Amino acid sequence: MKYALFLGCTIPARARNYELSARRVADVLGIELVDEQRFVCCGFPIKGSSQASAELLGAYNLALAQKVGLNVCTLCSSCTSALTEVAWHLEKSDNNKLGEINDHLSRLGVSYDGGVRVRHFARILYEEIGPERISEVLRKDLSQLRIAVHYGCHYLKPSEIYEGFDQVEVPETIEKLVAISGAQVVDYPTKKRCCGGPVLPIDEKTALSVTKAKLDELKKAEVDALCLVCPFCSVMYDSNQKSIEAEFEVDYNIPVLYLPQLLGLAMGLDRKALGLNMNVVKTKELMNKIPE
Repeated sequence: MKYALFLGCTIPARARNYELSARRVADVLGIELVDEQRFVCCGFPIKGSSQASAELLGAYNLALAQKVGLNVCTLCSSCTSALTEVAWHLEKSDNNKLGEINDHLSRLGVSYDGGVRVRHFARILYEEIGPERISEVLRKDLSQLRIAVHYGCHYLKPSEIYEGFDQVEVPETIEKLVAISGAQVVDYPTKKRCCGGPVLPIDEKTALSVTKAKLDELKKAEVDALCLVCPFCSVMYDSNQKSIEAEFEVDYNIPVLYLPQLLGLAMGLDRKALGLNMNVVKTKELMNKIPE
C-alpha cells in the first residue's frame, strides 16, 4: 500500500508530533508514505478570497501525485477537504474546465487528467487497513484510559465529496479506531462542535471561549485525553490550553493526542518516537495508566 504523503502547511510548522506518529504507525501496518518534495499549499487558506487560485493550487498537487502514479494520503482535515473537493469538481466538470486548469499547469510542466484519490490517514486506517489488521499489531493494554474524540469540521464535510464514508450527524469512524486500541471511548454532548480555530485570527477571545466550552465538558467527563485528527484543532486544544487556563482562571491539564499517537501507544511504540515529548500538555499521568 503506497501513497504520496501530503503534509500541508501547519504540520511541518506546528505538528511534527502528528507526522512522526503517522509515519511510525504506517511503517508498522505496511503503508508506504512517499514524500513528494514539490507539493505546495492545498489552497484552503485562500479559498475565501480566490476560488480559482485555490482550485489551481489543489489541481497542481493532484497533478504531481498523478505524475508519480500515486494517490494522496493527507493528515490535515482541511487539506483533505480542499484537495478532495478539487478532485471531485474536476471529475464532474466538462473538458473546458479541465482544459483551463491544464493551460495554467502547463507552465509548470505538469497536467492533470483526473482519477487521483485523496484519503485522510484515518480513513485509510479504517477502510483499507481495517480493524482486524490493526488489532493484530497491538501490544499494550490501554483499557484504563478514558478517551474522548473530536471530529472537527472538515474530516467529513462537505459530505457529498466523501462517498458516504461516515455519517456527518452521527459520526463513528474515529471512535471505532480508538476502541480498537482498547481504550474506553467517552461520549459527550459537544462532540461535533467546531474547535473555534476559524475565528482565532479575527476574535481570539471568542475562539478561545468556543474551545473552553468543550474543555469544560471533557473535564466534567473525567477523560484522560482528547483524541483528534487535525493539526489546527490540536493547536486550539493543546497549544492554547494553557492560554485558556490563564485567561479564564481554570485548570484542565487534559492531554491531546493525535489518533496515530494513541494507536502507536497501543502498538507499544516508544513515546518519543510518537512525538509525545512535543505535546504541550504533558502526558506523564496518562502514561502511568498504561502497564509496562
